[in-house]
Amino acid sequence: MYGKPMTEGVPWKHLLRFAAPVLAGALLQHFYGVVDSVVIGRFSGQDSLAAVGTTSTFSFFFLAIALGFSAGNGVLVAQYYGANDREKVRSAASVGIMLLFALGVLATLLGLVVARPAFEYFVDVPAEILDLTVDYLVVYLFGLVFQFGYNIFASNLRSVGDSASTLYFLIAASLVNVALDLLFVACFRWGVVGAAAATDVAQAVSCGVAYRYMVRKYPVFRFKRADYKWNWDVVKKTFSIGTPIALHLAIVSIGMTVIQRGVNGFGRVMTASFTVGRQLELFLNFPSHALQTTLATFTGQNVGARRLDRVKLGGRQTIEISLTFTVVLSIFLWFFAASIVGWFNLEPEAAGYCVRHVRAITIINLVLCSYLPMFGLFQGTGHSAIPAIVATTALALRCLSMYVFGHSAIIGYAIVWWNGIFGFGAGFAITWGYYFSGQWRRGLENAPTDSAREGEKTAF
Repeated sequence: MYGKPMTEGVPWKHLLRFAAPVLAGALLQHFYGVVDSVVIGRFSGQDSLAAVGTTSTFSFFFLAIALGFSAGNGVLVAQYYGANDREKVRSAASVGIMLLFALGVLATLLGLVVARPAFEYFVDVPAEILDLTVDYLVVYLFGLVFQFGYNIFASNLRSVGDSASTLYFLIAASLVNVALDLLFVACFRWGVVGAAAATDVAQAVSCGVAYRYMVRKYPVFRFKRADYKWNWDVVKKTFSIGTPIALHLAIVSIGMTVIQRGVNGFGRVMTASFTVGRQLELFLNFPSHALQTTLATFTGQNVGARRLDRVKLGGRQTIEISLTFTVVLSIFLWFFAASIVGWFNLEPEAAGYCVRHVRAITIINLVLCSYLPMFGLFQGTGHSAIPAIVATTALALRCLSMYVFGHSAIIGYAIVWWNGIFGFGAGFAITWGYYFSGQWRRGLENAPTDSAREGEKTAF
């Protein structure tokens, strides 16, 4: 046996045990993004901080590709694992590694070509910070191949029920990133270039440590050169599952880029405020995203084992956990918003906007966390197009509201933080409407219930 099968036992215990290190890992990844912002804000100035924040939506587009196709391959590996098919696990995992590294190289080349025109004409970055923005992204792009590599290694491990190990990789990466941030930015005064270089090195560390752990811990992943055989059937299935996931995340990236353009229209002060507010909003949403990843693996394994009753129960319990975490975090952020925003050394006007932004999202994002984890259930059952549809609708409404109300007397600049209420409300309605319609079970109707499989074990 290897990994931790989630096809037996109490679902919520599996979900919490699996989600905890995923959440902690996501927080660590975000932590060294926040460290970038804090160090840059204090040692390089507000313009540098705004420049780094402006790149976040653009760089997330490339991360969307890495996350989408590694998750798609991971669902495939999880299904084969749940079905006890060792050879297919090896084949799917090895093809996924080759595919993700190739995509990482292509993403870097694409980014280098489009960086400046994208920021200058599409995002409409203020002229004062355009060069800083491009400089940061260009250096950041050279670390993409490590980011793609880390994500496929982490996906393989999560697919066999091992989410705890990724936390250790990210601890190492975070320590490296913080140390190098202080060295490159605070000591050497390299500004945005130093922050990007620190992130690149941290990603390389997490990629290398993840690969070494994967092959040492799990014999099934000890590939020899001959094992790396291109399998078009695996590629097709990976793209079939992963494309809607990547598309969903890419739509989020594009939508946030459009929103960023609207924010930039209010000037550099609002851009700096939004940079910090967005960082804290991501922090608030991490439990829901971690639970989405968890539910995708849980669902994939149970679909492979043909135990749909557990899928439905797991979905319900995941939402309950998501709401609990988000309510606690929302209360914390509401009361300590001013103190937390103060860490970023914003000018008083920007800090005032940011505090209002943070308190608004503690209310709005309760709607998001009540449906976002269900995307994992749809992905694990092969209906990953639904999250893309939801994201497209939600972001279209958010962008539309930005431009309709942004310069009106009704809401004005406050739409920068209140636009989510329009998009997330629509996302809630579509997600739960699809779930209660039962369409997510399409193609899986003949799966036996848990009781029909009682006593079976998952072992190799």
